Amino acid sequence: MPFQLLVVDDDEVVTSTIEKMLPENWEMTSYNDPNQVSFTKKYHAAFIDMHLSGDLNIHDGAELVKQVKHHQPNLEVLAISGDMNQNTMELALEMGACRYIAKPLSQKYIQAILNQIESYFLIISTSQRPNLADSKQWVGQGTKFLALTKKIAQLKHEPGPILIEGETGTGKEVVAQLLRTSESTPFIAVNVAEVAENLFESEFFGHSKGAFTGAAQNKMGLIEAADGGDLFIDEIEALNLNAQVKLLRFLQEGEIRRVGASESKKVNVRVLIATNKNLEQMIKNGTFRDDLFWRINGKKIELTPLKSRPEDIEPLVRHFLKDITPFKTLAPEALEELKKHTWPGNVRELKRACEKIVHLSPLPIIRKEDIDSYLILSQPVDFDVQSELPLQEQIDRVEKSIIERSLQKHKNIDIVCEKLSVSRSNLYKKIKEYDIQWRNS
Repeated sequence: MPFQLLVVDDDEVVTSTIEKMLPENWEMTSYNDPNQVSFTKKYHAAFIDMHLSGDLNIHDGAELVKQVKHHQPNLEVLAISGDMNQNTMELALEMGACRYIAKPLSQKYIQAILNQIESYFLIISTSQRPNLADSKQWVGQGTKFLALTKKIAQLKHEPGPILIEGETGTGKEVVAQLLRTSESTPFIAVNVAEVAENLFESEFFGHSKGAFTGAAQNKMGLIEAADGGDLFIDEIEALNLNAQVKLLRFLQEGEIRRVGASESKKVNVRVLIATNKNLEQMIKNGTFRDDLFWRINGKKIELTPLKSRPEDIEPLVRHFLKDITPFKTLAPEALEELKKHTWPGNVRELKRACEKIVHLSPLPIIRKEDIDSYLILSQPVDFDVQSELPLQEQIDRVEKSIIERSLQKHKNIDIVCEKLSVSRSNLYKKIKEYDIQWRNS
C-alpha cells in the first residue's frame, strides 16, 4: 500500500513539482483551496504552504497546520514557504509543523525527508507484526518512545558512525537492527568484550596466510565482511587504547589492511557503535581516547531507561505475554504492580520476569499476588559480608533469608520443600532454629 502525502498550496506549479519529486511508493492528494481539504483520509505526511492567499503578510497556512494536527495528531506536517522571516518560521512550529522548508524546493531534500517519514512508519508497523524475531522487537507507545523512533528513522539513511548509548537491557542491538541500511545488505555484529585483545586486529581486519603462527590460510575480517552494509560494534568501552587507535584510523580513512598484507583495501561500511558506559568519564580516567570519542559522537541515539517511561510497560508486557503463551491474561491490578517496579535491568529484565511469572502463575489470569510473589523472590538477599562475623553465622543469615522469602511466596510447607529440595522435617527444624514466624496455608 503506498504512502499518502497531503499537499496544500495555491500555486499549481508547486504541487505539480512536488508530485514529480515523489518516490514511486508515495501517492499525493493536493488542494489549492484550504477550505476544500478533507480530513477523512489517512495521511503519512503533509506539505502546507504558509501563505495560501499569495500574500506574504497573511499566514493563513498556519491555521491549516493547526487544523491538520488536530485531526491527525501524529501526522508529520511540513510548512513550505518562500518567506524566510524568522517570526513566520516560529509560527509554523508553534502551530504544529515539524519542519520549515524554503522554496524553491530541492528534490534531493524532499526525497530525504519522505524517506525518513517512510522509515518511521515502517519501523512502527514492522514491530507490530506477530512472531517477529527478538532482534526486531520495538514496542512502546509513550511520547519518549515515539520521539526515539523518529530519531532512528532520521538516522537510518545517514552515513556513520552512529553512537547508541543506553543502560544494559534498553535495546541497543534492536536499535542497531532498525538502523540497518537494508535487509539485502550485510549486517555484522560483534561484542568487543568477547574479542581477546591479542586477536582484535585479526578479527576486525583479517589476516593473510602465514602472517603469524597458526595463520594457515587467508581470513576475511569483520569489517570486510560488512562491506556494503553495516558493522555493529557493541560495548566499545571494552576496547584497549591500542585497538582504539586502529579503529580510529579505519573510521578516518575507510581502508583496511589485513595482518601480514602489504596493501590496503577500500571498504564501504557504515559503523554503528553501542555503549552502556559514560565515555566522557572514561576519557577523564584515561581509558578512552578523546579523538575517537569525537569521531563517533557526531550522530547519537540515547536510549532512556524503562523506569523513566512507565507508559511503555503495558504494551511491552502484553507483547511478551502474547509471545510466551496464548493461555494467560493479565489482571489490571497486576499490571499496575508491574508499573511500580523500577526494572533496573530494563526491557531485558521485564521480558525475563514475564517468562517466570507465566510459569509461576497457577491460574489463567495473572494476579497481583503472582506479581508480588515474583518481585519478593527476585529481590537480592539482604546480606552484607561482615568480616568480623564467623563464616557459619553469615551462611545462616543467607539461609534464613531464603527460607523466609520462599515461605512468604508459597505459603504452603510442601511446596516450599519441593522448591528448596529439602525434607519436611529438615525445613521444620530450620524454621524453629531461625525463629521464623509463618502460618501454613
